[in-house]
Amino acid sequence: MALPAEPRSRVLVVDDEPMVREVVTTYLEREGFWVDAAADGPSAVDAVHRNRPDLVVLDVMLPRMDGFAVLRALREIADVPVILLTARSEEPDRVLGLELGADDYVVKPFSPRELAARVRSVLRRSRRPAAADRLEFEGLVVDGPAREVRVGGRVVELTPKEFDLLAFLAASPRRVFSRGQLLEQVWDSSPDYQDSSTVTVHVRRIRQKIEDDPDTPRWITTVWGVGYRFEP
Repeated sequence: MALPAEPRSRVLVVDDEPMVREVVTTYLEREGFWVDAAADGPSAVDAVHRNRPDLVVLDVMLPRMDGFAVLRALREIADVPVILLTARSEEPDRVLGLELGADDYVVKPFSPRELAARVRSVLRRSRRPAAADRLEFEGLVVDGPAREVRVGGRVVELTPKEFDLLAFLAASPRRVFSRGQLLEQVWDSSPDYQDSSTVTVHVRRIRQKIEDDPDTPRWITTVWGVGYRFEP
């Protein structure tokens, strides 16, 4: 049996299939997590309001309110990390989930062991400060201790993963990182285990929030054929 998560974390599992809920819940409990379960979208949103879980495992194909709609609702009330469960392996569906703020995704069928590993990885990333320092540039402040970003004095709301990625890039100005390197450093994930579009989507979302013109970025530039670079 694996060692319990430190600190012990609460996970909400949302899936309309009783067997999936039971298997995932049982396995995560054996791994040391507190686990709540919900069978549909409205119940999931209510559970997040009531219990404030540390992470949500969210099925995309739900009755009454699909997983994407639930994710939108969750992002209105909490910054809780979300792992999507999806039977859809097509890239547009994965990209949509990431654009809506999902932190990771697992394609069905999956092994409970793989899911538990993803849960631990996402929780570890969400709790780890992305930067120990306050980084100040002309018109942009990335405050690691406060986990706050300001553009022209205005606070910009980033998801935990968007903040981690921006802070990581800003800590090494003008250094080029490949998508694979960013997956390893920011996502704690092997490039063979994760889709590089995860990085692409998060960079796009950061640009939409901090750039005057996201199509002509000032801060995070693309080095074609290589990766991304932060311009101080």
